[in-house]
Amino acid sequence: RLTMDPFNSAQDVHRCDLCETAIVHSYCDFCHVNLCMSCIGKHITDGYDKHKIVPFQERRSTLIYPKCGTHPHKTCELQCKNCNDSFVCSSCTASEQHMGHIFVDVSTVYKAKKDNIEKDTEEIVKTISPTYEEIASDLENQLANLDGGYEKITTAMSKQGEQWHREIDIVVNKMKTEISEIKVKHRDLLQKHLDEIKQIQALIKQTLLAIEEIKKSTEVSPTIEYSSKIREFSKLPPKIEVSLPTFIPKPTDHEKLYSLFGQITPFISTATKNKVLSLNKPNTSPRELLDEPELLVTIQTGYEKLCNVTCQNEDRIWASGNMNNIKCFNFKGSLLQTIQTISGIFPSDITVDYDEYLLYSDWSTWTVYKVKNGKTEELIRLQGWKPINLCIASNGDLLVTMFSDDGTQSKVVRYSGSTEKQTIQFDDEGKPLYSGNGKIKYISENRNHDICVADCGAGAVVVVNQDRKLRWRYTGHPSVTKNKPFKPFGITTDSQSRILTSDSDNHCIHFLHQNGQFLRYIDNCDLGDPFGLCVDNNDNLFVCELYKGNVKKIKYLK
Repeated sequence: RLTMDPFNSAQDVHRCDLCETAIVHSYCDFCHVNLCMSCIGKHITDGYDKHKIVPFQERRSTLIYPKCGTHPHKTCELQCKNCNDSFVCSSCTASEQHMGHIFVDVSTVYKAKKDNIEKDTEEIVKTISPTYEEIASDLENQLANLDGGYEKITTAMSKQGEQWHREIDIVVNKMKTEISEIKVKHRDLLQKHLDEIKQIQALIKQTLLAIEEIKKSTEVSPTIEYSSKIREFSKLPPKIEVSLPTFIPKPTDHEKLYSLFGQITPFISTATKNKVLSLNKPNTSPRELLDEPELLVTIQTGYEKLCNVTCQNEDRIWASGNMNNIKCFNFKGSLLQTIQTISGIFPSDITVDYDEYLLYSDWSTWTVYKVKNGKTEELIRLQGWKPINLCIASNGDLLVTMFSDDGTQSKVVRYSGSTEKQTIQFDDEGKPLYSGNGKIKYISENRNHDICVADCGAGAVVVVNQDRKLRWRYTGHPSVTKNKPFKPFGITTDSQSRILTSDSDNHCIHFLHQNGQFLRYIDNCDLGDPFGLCVDNNDNLFVCELYKGNVKKIKYLK
């Protein structure tokens, strides 16, 4: 209770919560109650042991440990690392159940969590929340200026219409209707993104309120159970910049009134690149296939055998082959950087994470490495399994194909950082999804979150959903000219959720629908032994030519 001291009205004075008159002297750190000297005895009459009386200046300094479920009269001041960080008391540590286990002080974990909460609070308040405010403000400004922009367009249409005969009025009204419909879609798009931002802002405020409650509380369980949302909130949505359509007048021609009166271009929605690359997604609007794919660029890498390629950003790729290094090129073919592998052996595969750091797998050391700021560090080290091929999932997880040391088993493992989250190895009947051998198995996650593996040993593309359920297998397409057995090597997916996989022996790329139907071949551009594949954010295809050592950039969509 906080009251005004009649003898010193310039400052507030804390009062006893029991008698509400005397000035506070002590504090019960268990019940969170202010106490004067006279009321302490009254407060602890129901059992002294459960109360914790401390000087008022030291309030909220005592940790409230959870009660032990096995020994109710004891509190749990330790966590057992061998039992999923379960709370244990001193009696539990001496029990047979926890014999030989590793224990840590709850107070240590509690302090670390409190520190993380403080950091999260600062990150949300200083960075994340203001950024969302800026995005919301920008969208609101676009909405506010929407009517004025569209009014200018309709005015231009009216002026053009006045120069025509009265029969042109029909065309004018029809076009105004079109622009109004576009305006509705334009507004809906902006409002949709604004609503999404507002929803996230509400979650941020809700999180801040929850954090404040935890910060004020000394209860251990909520603090220990606290899960940071910084990673979730840090994945900023693309900044939406929707340009107005344009009206392009044309000369008068009575026979072609509608076509010559003008042209309305649809509004163009562009998303600027943000720091969190997982949200910098390619354009997903429908795009038609070119009648004949076009070769845009050929990059000579210098590898005698070129296996892997991955895009780092809009103008750089990494490539690797049968040498103990990994090379970075720009799209003009200039060598920008060379990274030496730790083991001195060629890397099994390469990929780039959302922070644009290079990752590579090395089967000879059972390890996946990350190259960060020019330094190579160990990310994942396996035991009994050799990592082969890699891809980054849409949520930032790392997917790794691997085979057992004896070469009899294969599986896919999902990692968050260095932590294993999911294993994909068997179907619902307990049968292996992938061939049991030491052959490469390139992997890619589709836009619908399907996990696609090119299993060359089985002669099949194997696709499972995110719940590890087998969706379909593709074993090739009958062809008179493609007469060698289908052995898929590289695999990638585009913005339309379609799948591309390289058929090296038949010198072509198979282009598949997300449900497994064959759509077409890409077999021109003088492709020779296509191997590793990747697609950039503009749906340009990059193809490794195994024995030529070239990376070819191919345009296949209009």
